[in-house]
Amino acid sequence: MGFKERVDQETVQAAKAKDKIRLSALRMLKNGLHNREIDLKRELNETEFLQLLSSMVKQRKDSIEQFEKGGRADLVEKESAELKVIEEFLPAQLSEADIDNLIQETIRETGASSARDMGKVMKVLMPKLTGKADGKAVGEKVKALLSA
Repeated sequence: MGFKERVDQETVQAAKAKDKIRLSALRMLKNGLHNREIDLKRELNETEFLQLLSSMVKQRKDSIEQFEKGGRADLVEKESAELKVIEEFLPAQLSEADIDNLIQETIRETGASSARDMGKVMKVLMPKLTGKADGKAVGEKVKALLSA
């Protein structure tokens, strides 16, 4: 089953179960898919779907952080619930060791030697990690390794 069919099926199940938060998150995901397809004027492939999911996860995490600073526990709870639903569609996250190995391998592959080469490393690394690791954390690790 493709990712679009899975989203549609999950949406129907959430509607039947009257799970408002899950249904809201799935509709938001469905709208994101639809809008991205309109922008591209074609169907999304798996990689583009993972990029969309990753950006939605990042948005939710940023929102949670901002709501926590603002003392809005109700909104933190809502965003966290939506985040869990979106994360269900992501592939299994890589372990820290796997991420470190991929970073080391990519640094060797690109011949990077200093922090100035970070963009070159990230350009090669991120397509391998899309949806499987947090880009911000990966960027910090790459920066630390190249600065050392």
